[in-house]
Amino acid sequence: MNPLPMVWADLRAMRWSALLTVLLIGMAVALGVAVGAQERAMRQASARASDDFPLIVGAPSSQVQLILTSVYLQPEALPLIDGNILNTLAQDPRVAGAAPLAYGDIVKGYPVVGTTENFATRWGRLRPLEGRLFAEENEAIIGYAVRLAIGETVTPSHGVAGHAPVPGEVDGEEAGHRHEHTNLTVVGRLPQLNSPWDRAILIPIESVWETHGLGNGHRVDGGALGAPFDAEKIPGVPAIVVKPAQVFQAYQLRSAYRQNGTMAVFPAEVLVQLYQAMGNVKDWLVFAAAINNLVVFLAILLLLITLVGLRRRRYAILRALGATRSYIALVVGLGATIVMTAGCGVGLLLGWSGSLLLSKIITVQTGLVVDPRPGLDDLGLVGVMIGVGTLCASFLAALASRDEPSTALRG
Repeated sequence: MNPLPMVWADLRAMRWSALLTVLLIGMAVALGVAVGAQERAMRQASARASDDFPLIVGAPSSQVQLILTSVYLQPEALPLIDGNILNTLAQDPRVAGAAPLAYGDIVKGYPVVGTTENFATRWGRLRPLEGRLFAEENEAIIGYAVRLAIGETVTPSHGVAGHAPVPGEVDGEEAGHRHEHTNLTVVGRLPQLNSPWDRAILIPIESVWETHGLGNGHRVDGGALGAPFDAEKIPGVPAIVVKPAQVFQAYQLRSAYRQNGTMAVFPAEVLVQLYQAMGNVKDWLVFAAAINNLVVFLAILLLLITLVGLRRRRYAILRALGATRSYIALVVGLGATIVMTAGCGVGLLLGWSGSLLLSKIITVQTGLVVDPRPGLDDLGLVGVMIGVGTLCASFLAALASRDEPSTALRG
């Protein structure tokens, strides 16, 4: 006989129990899927954001903080290095390009970064999506996600330690620390980079120095922007992005600038350390998820055993009417397998949906565009769960088909 009508009748009779079982399995699977997808997406997003920073030179301090501030624009006061290093790097044949990065000011919650045209265009790779590049002091180009208009004039504010501004909003801290003598005019917008720099406002490094009363790094006011800087004293900067001419020269430069009051780091090296830490956390989360899944499956197995026990009389009647042991086993096994598989499918959808929601929260808070996508690891996890579910179904099938009809009916 066709077992499907009986399977459907069983599921319909136990619809609330079956639905609860599907949801429990779905929640257990979703945890493991979400952890894997989110960790994978964070690695890809953070690595992509660091691509424009081959080597970073700063003052001796925390390497992690230097990377967090320079690459991911996390606000923090960094010690300054001698501005003369800018000219030294510009004259070094091993250097294809070097650009200063100066932080500290904000406009409507967006970080203002002083730099040069070389870095603004990522060494000539980028072109403005709208408008043009800055050509003189107090002109600004904005990131893709900055909610300002071309031609708009704004006044920067000095950042305050511990202040966490909201991009696009002016709060009391910002309003109370304006540089009233400085006005910036937006002249261009950069294309989307899918990084925190989409929320940055880039201005000439000379404007940052002038705003803080440090001169402009040149002997003549209103002259050309960028290197070479020829003032008697070139103001210091928090960090310098260096593009080596050759790969092997990157290691020479890192070694050369790890002494005499400077520190040089490869962002990729620091990210590897962070990935290792994240990997350890992920391993523990996956282990916890596996234990959680085991406990849930055991609970579900006990629930299904109870339900099968409650339906012993129904199966005994079928046996008395001529159904074989294999038919009863097939009905019970198919029903349990359908419930387990449906739960795994729901868990896969819940896990991906939860990861997408968490990614949007991370993007809003950090500007780092995290894009989780289904991976083979996720499908492998679901496959294992379905396999375990099939084994549970086989156990239930054997349990349901072992009784004799006369014994079950008397009971």
